[in-house]
Amino acid sequence: MNKPKHIAIIMDGNGRWAEQKKLPRKEGHKEGANSVEAVIEAALQEGVEVISLYAFSTENWARPKLEVTYLMQLLADTLDKFTEEKYKDIRLVFSGRRKGLSATLLNKLDEVIKATEGKKKLTVNLCLNYGARQEITDAVNKLLEQGKTKITESDIEKNLYQNLPAPDLIIRTSGEERLSNFLLWQAAYSEFYFTPKLWPDFKGADLREAISAYSRRDRRFGARK
Repeated sequence: MNKPKHIAIIMDGNGRWAEQKKLPRKEGHKEGANSVEAVIEAALQEGVEVISLYAFSTENWARPKLEVTYLMQLLADTLDKFTEEKYKDIRLVFSGRRKGLSATLLNKLDEVIKATEGKKKLTVNLCLNYGARQEITDAVNKLLEQGKTKITESDIEKNLYQNLPAPDLIIRTSGEERLSNFLLWQAAYSEFYFTPKLWPDFKGADLREAISAYSRRDRRFGARK
């Protein structure tokens, strides 16, 4: 079976999940964190090489302060798990802007990245304080600072937040069908998989179903067979 090497996920629907169950929104985020663990474990078992998780966008700062504070604490708690023995085959990397994140969270992020560096079976790309337009803008500004006067596609790719292969498959949960400023450059030839399931209900079996659907696609990259 033809499997994707890089899967990117827009983890959508935590709030709606909680509202449907008449629970506080934070309960949806908490269950969403459990889905992250389940999906990472399934990705390891399926031989996926990279998984990019859209954890917090640059637009998410507009949410109520209390919710943002809880999300940041939940992210910090989740980072601690990457150093556990069951995640010994995982490398963590970060995509996003550091400015705006707390020093405490950045220190923890840096510690886990350093602790998990090296060749591993699975790279987890945590997209935090991330926006695709911002990523492209930052890449171009980096090149201008280097004195570049003519910029190529290759130049931009080399100056994105991470030097990772483009995602083969992008999954979005909750029934929405848009990218929401996620990996716009990298998604040029990605396959898309939309599911009505809310993120807290999306588990390992759902990832395998998405991979199975991907395996039946015919990817031509603009060419003709």
